[in-house]
Amino acid sequence: MPVLRHSPPLPPVMAALCALLATGCAWTPQPAQAPVAQATPAPAPVPAPAPEAVPTPAPAPSTGGNVAGQARSFSTQHATYTAVDFDTLPGWSRDDFAESWDAFRSSCGVLSKRAAAWREVCDRAGRVDGKNNNAIRGFYEREFSVYQIRDDDRSPRGVVTGYFEPEISGSRSYSPPFIYPVYAQPEDMLFLDARAIPAGAKGTVVGEVQGRNVTIRRGLSTREMGSAGFYTLDLTGLNRDALDRRVRLRADGRRLLPYYTRAEIETKGAPNARVIAFVDNASALYEMQVQGSGRIRLPGGEMIHVGYAEQNGQPFRPTVAKASTGRPKGVRVRGSSIELEIDDDDESDIQAGVLTRGFTLARPIKSGAVAVPGQRATAPLSGSGIQDPSYVFFREVDKKAESSVGALGVPLTAGRSIAVDPRSTPLGYPVFVSTQQPNSAKPMQRLTLAQDTGGAIRGAIRADYFFGSGPDAANSARRMKQPGQMWLLLPRGLKVAASTASGVRVRGVGLGLPECLVPDEGSCVEN
Repeated sequence: MPVLRHSPPLPPVMAALCALLATGCAWTPQPAQAPVAQATPAPAPVPAPAPEAVPTPAPAPSTGGNVAGQARSFSTQHATYTAVDFDTLPGWSRDDFAESWDAFRSSCGVLSKRAAAWREVCDRAGRVDGKNNNAIRGFYEREFSVYQIRDDDRSPRGVVTGYFEPEISGSRSYSPPFIYPVYAQPEDMLFLDARAIPAGAKGTVVGEVQGRNVTIRRGLSTREMGSAGFYTLDLTGLNRDALDRRVRLRADGRRLLPYYTRAEIETKGAPNARVIAFVDNASALYEMQVQGSGRIRLPGGEMIHVGYAEQNGQPFRPTVAKASTGRPKGVRVRGSSIELEIDDDDESDIQAGVLTRGFTLARPIKSGAVAVPGQRATAPLSGSGIQDPSYVFFREVDKKAESSVGALGVPLTAGRSIAVDPRSTPLGYPVFVSTQQPNSAKPMQRLTLAQDTGGAIRGAIRADYFFGSGPDAANSARRMKQPGQMWLLLPRGLKVAASTASGVRVRGVGLGLPECLVPDEGSCVEN
């Protein structure tokens, strides 16, 4: 943590700031409800289970909220979930479940530490023959209930795109053409829990810095506000919409400010962030930031694997290429969702921009030099020309890793791992996806694991297939934008979406409904 310099005590007028913090907020849980009675669905015809199969566990008793296997349907602010039978899933009986078994077991390594229902399911998974397709399918049908995901307008259809692990040429040292730094997480980045900001609070408040955390303080005397560790914070313009509910800040004298934007980082540098490597292409670096991971090939052939570490807290606002009509190509933004319209991208579209995660990103009109800590600028610092204020910082990952590590913290499996919006599809959970292959009408229907997220992945029925690395993966991922449907597998007895008693959806808006299906610190947190 860098040394923060302090100015003399604040004037007495600062005491008035404390009055801004008198408000608060409250949440009332839903009263306990009796389980909803329903007929047991007829199981799909499945061959006899393997000898290691175990009896179907009884669902845990309901103590309030909704329980998977008992609730016929439930809703969040962003999605509605409806129970269906496994044999209604298109292509369920034809899938090769052994291909996804290792990915499922990786998810178990994380989820079994978070919920008793998952711990029990994962314990029983250890007794399943991971090479026996029928045994695995029988395990899923015994242990899980399946729910079709519909968006806030109750439509079952969404968009499925693709992503991959890009490779960029680079160097450990600064030497043209390697002039664009790949930064690690800055040491001066501070974090404020957005839920601690009183409802309706505006203007300037007092924040106390302890380590990397900022807390809002009330009732301070003038002397206390002038002590070390206390700063003023203007709440106006803070981005409070991060899924982990953390606001990214930095100290500037006696003030706390939003962390630097992309333009500020590129024209002023990030002196408190270690440079992992330097690359030769600003657009390629931006694509790697959008993908969330990548590989940097050094001149001697050595490969640096990097994964997502942090983000600057600024909203993701990509500069999207426009169609001949002047409209942004294939993109609509509505509230907190990014909606992708299905379009037919031909080769001319690919040349006009960078296709990535369903977007056709406009190439910068002009790209110039950027600031580099410790390097004297030899040309005007005009920046990369990329207008998106969001900026991603990386970390080096194990060189022996064969694949990227996703937001869940486990290696991604090509063709079986997907990135999702964790508000509606919790990280780690099995998801059956029905879509089509890139630029084709051929069905692609398979069980996947939700093991990653992304700033571009917003919406209830939104999946991003991980295609792996290499030219073929890049080609498939860039051309993947197809209609699709999604079904979420929930362990029987798992409590989800505990809405308030007054929860209701009116014209697509969830009133009194939870934002997260399963709140998870770090990926989706309730207010």
